[in-house]
Amino acid sequence: MSASPEAVEPTVSVRESLARIGRHDPALGAFIDVWGEEAAARSGQVGRSGRADRELPLAGVPFAVKGPSGIRSYAAGRLIAAGAVPVGSTAVPGPGTYWQTWGLGRHGRTVNPYRADRTPGGSSAGSAVAVAAGMVPLATGSDGAGSVRIPAAWCGVFGLKTTNGLLPSPDRTGLASAGVLAGSAAQARGFLRWVLDSHEEVAVPVSVPAVYAPDLGFAEVDPQVAAVVRAAVDRLAAAGVIRLGAHRPPFTLLDPCETWKAIRGGARGDAAAARAAEVRAENNRRLDALFARTPLLLTPATPNRPHGHEGPGELYSTALTWAFNVSGHPAASIPAGFTADGCPVGLQLVTERRTEAALLAVAEAAEAALAR
Repeated sequence: MSASPEAVEPTVSVRESLARIGRHDPALGAFIDVWGEEAAARSGQVGRSGRADRELPLAGVPFAVKGPSGIRSYAAGRLIAAGAVPVGSTAVPGPGTYWQTWGLGRHGRTVNPYRADRTPGGSSAGSAVAVAAGMVPLATGSDGAGSVRIPAAWCGVFGLKTTNGLLPSPDRTGLASAGVLAGSAAQARGFLRWVLDSHEEVAVPVSVPAVYAPDLGFAEVDPQVAAVVRAAVDRLAAAGVIRLGAHRPPFTLLDPCETWKAIRGGARGDAAAARAAEVRAENNRRLDALFARTPLLLTPATPNRPHGHEGPGELYSTALTWAFNVSGHPAASIPAGFTADGCPVGLQLVTERRTEAALLAVAEAAEAALAR
């Protein structure tokens, strides 16, 4: 693994993490299971390399894994090998819940830490809530249509979907890729540094050329969400983090809704499959042309604010995210601000395939500017 040998200082200890879970999880329902005794024991064991855990780069860093099978994921294994300590598995949509909705933890439904009457998004629901509530500094996720970026946006945390195929994934359609949720892009850097076989650090850039696409040409965006994201983009431009370029006509993609559904459903050799291939090819052409001259694309992470626990109705919260599951580009959501009713809003950043390090560097600079 070609990575910096510097150790990561835990922002919260395993003991503190477990204590916070005990205090907050009954109200939030972020966890399916908590491994208190195992986590306490693991923090004092000897790592696979034969060195004491305290000598490993992620020694003592608690993290959570998505869903009941998350502990078996490639990413979790690499984090554990680097000394990080898994403290529990997080909630995902439960039996009978529609895939667009929420999580179901051991204490009941998973609730948004900012608005208990609203969903945190999904499917990495519990991971986002656990990070947002400070129960863990880092949680794994997976993203097949926006399943990391949507809960990150609605819970006010950082969420990254890696380039499709960059890390092993059990999803045979190729739409889903591994991801991470963290309190900040800087904290998420540890995920890439120790999970990827090769990861080069990138200096935080200045005045990155960017294109802002408020609706990608097809999404119906809530006016308050649009206003919060536009204000964040303007602040980034004023701070010199980005340099907005005029894209004439405005940058748009073809709506990937039916294409995503056709790929997920395994459509082959029929009209739906042919149309899906056409849309995918055209969107790839447009994205390739964009990234050949501009390294950064900005959009709202979701077209809507968090919906209630009764479900999203006919609205697709995935409208602005799943295009990049189809195209395979890495994409992240960073906190952009809040609507008037106290709902977090996310700004989505998209870069060329396999440029996660550059994406994290831009996200880090953007978060710093928006925090001022």
